[in-house]
Amino acid sequence: MSLSPWAIAVLFVPAAVFGTVFLVSFIKEPRQFRNAIWFMLLVMSLIGAGLVVSQQVWLVVLAIVVVGLAPFLVIVFLVVNSVSVIRHEGLSLATMLPGALALAVVAFLALYAWDSGRGPRWLASLIGLVLLEGLWFFFSFAALLAYSWLYRIMPRNRRYDYIIIHGAGLSGDKPTPLLRGRIDKAVELWERQQRYGVLIVSGGQGSDEVVSEAAAMRAYLTEERHIPEESILMEDRSTTTMENLRFSKDIMDGRSGVGPHAYRAALVTSDYHVFRASEYAHQIGLKADGVGSRTSGYYWPTAFIREFVAISRAHIWPYIVIAIVWLIGFIGFDVIVPWLTSRL
Repeated sequence: MSLSPWAIAVLFVPAAVFGTVFLVSFIKEPRQFRNAIWFMLLVMSLIGAGLVVSQQVWLVVLAIVVVGLAPFLVIVFLVVNSVSVIRHEGLSLATMLPGALALAVVAFLALYAWDSGRGPRWLASLIGLVLLEGLWFFFSFAALLAYSWLYRIMPRNRRYDYIIIHGAGLSGDKPTPLLRGRIDKAVELWERQQRYGVLIVSGGQGSDEVVSEAAAMRAYLTEERHIPEESILMEDRSTTTMENLRFSKDIMDGRSGVGPHAYRAALVTSDYHVFRASEYAHQIGLKADGVGSRTSGYYWPTAFIREFVAISRAHIWPYIVIAIVWLIGFIGFDVIVPWLTSRL
């Protein structure tokens, strides 16, 4: 049975709405977490409408099977990745993140299977809360994963007055391979714009480091990449991403003045870190584009999970709203209704 043009148009109304909202939000400011949510809703509505319009039953069945198997595929992937990253980087809290997330998913599935209506009502309600929070967790995770990729690949044909290089740890007094990747990406960008602009090496000295990250980066630039010292500025006080940006902004403001059109900056960091750094730049009023250097494939999932946790902490309100709605429902249906029923 073929669908009428009107029916097809109605099916794509949600996609049109989400697409319009996404475009307006994106044009206004691309460095916003909400863009990831609108983009994911757009993609999901397009896929849903496309499946219905295609009228291919096997596609619908395939989509259901993929969604049903997704938790188990995620568990297998996270466990395999955790083993891989531990073999390469050693055992630490950071390298155990994929495994810990897999364990959390397994624990929830086991608890859900064990309960199956046999446990007390309050436990079933609590499992419902965990399920709702988990659905938002994985939805927003997928949304950020998709949008951060989109944000990174967007073409940017601009000349930057400043190119900020974010620190990423040292090996002795030398940049780590991860940090060298960031430095080399910044040099590539600088040379692509005919060596215009200034490189800002940003990173302080950790308690276990013999020199500041900024000093190590400057030495690498001058000694190994043969960049003239007058093209390098140092910011050697920062210990966090936000401080990297704030202190670098102070330097740029002092040299070029304050205002949205005073200068244009690029912030160079690892690809998994681009969106969070760009969002922080937006928060402090820094007009800057994020540019990502390549991260080893085995390490990328672990790094992105850390990024997602940091971004979720900054956008905790959906979890709070879900908990409040659940609490209202729990009090209403599991406390007040039974109490009223017992007195009738």
